[in-house]
Amino acid sequence: MRSVQHTGGEPTHGFDVVVVGEALVDIVVSPKGTMQHPGGSPANVAYGLGRLRVATGLLTSIGDDHYAATIEKHLRGAGVRLLPGSQVPGGTATARAILASDGSAQYDFDIRWDLPRITPSTLPKILHTGSIATFLSPGASVVRELLEQSHQRCTVTYDPNIRPALVGSHAEALGIFEELLPYTEVVKLSDEDARWLYPRLTLEEISQRILRLGPALVAVTRGAEGSLLSTGAAQVAVPSVRSEVVDTIGAGDSYMSALIYGLLMRGADGLAPSVLESLGRMAAKAAAITVRRAGANPPTSDELQADLPEHQPVAP
Repeated sequence: MRSVQHTGGEPTHGFDVVVVGEALVDIVVSPKGTMQHPGGSPANVAYGLGRLRVATGLLTSIGDDHYAATIEKHLRGAGVRLLPGSQVPGGTATARAILASDGSAQYDFDIRWDLPRITPSTLPKILHTGSIATFLSPGASVVRELLEQSHQRCTVTYDPNIRPALVGSHAEALGIFEELLPYTEVVKLSDEDARWLYPRLTLEEISQRILRLGPALVAVTRGAEGSLLSTGAAQVAVPSVRSEVVDTIGAGDSYMSALIYGLLMRGADGLAPSVLESLGRMAAKAAAITVRRAGANPPTSDELQADLPEHQPVAP
């Protein structure tokens, strides 16, 4: 294992959002052939935020090979900056995605996850993490420490994005997930993740269980059935947006990016039902745009604005 670095407030300075988590290259195998795309759920979220013109930094772990260069160029194209300590000698993680005829994907990962320890003196407005980064040692312990240090000074958002082959046993994964919840304000998860974590509960019951453990908002995405946004005081069902599906890669990450964007833009109404509906509607639009094209290719702010009805603007 490489040595750990201790840094101060420099890495988070000037960002509205800092994303912490894995960046990798998706090798996509489909009936049409094999393609390569930069990916990794946290990196996709960061890229989606950059496309929405949000000042975003990414703390990750990539190597010094051609895959790393591809990832860095990709992120830089959206204005996302890699934080110090994100690049180390060695190879970069990959995920092989095998697409079915309906566009759904099955994954095979080659990933190692470690991070420098950071004790920030300043924080962004929102700190986001999730996926493999919160479960895979040794980096997962660093992520948890960062959430512990940060959650009372900024909004923390979390998407577990469960990968059963990488998160250990069900009991281990559920324990890690629930241990992180007190340090988060917003949790987003797919219905597949929710049912894997809590196979005996309904989605509504799962949302309420998560809320009791600390978060203020839980968003459960349900594919074509839309999403369910819940707080301690309200629950809002938001329909999906009809879209021709090329593949579903990155759809959930685009939803997450747009949800974070909406949280940054919300006014004084907090998490009122009208705010939940607006957040869910905007995130659904972002996901619908993403599935229309290959790979994790989220909308720009102009595309998202153009795809919304005129009476439902993204931001003031």
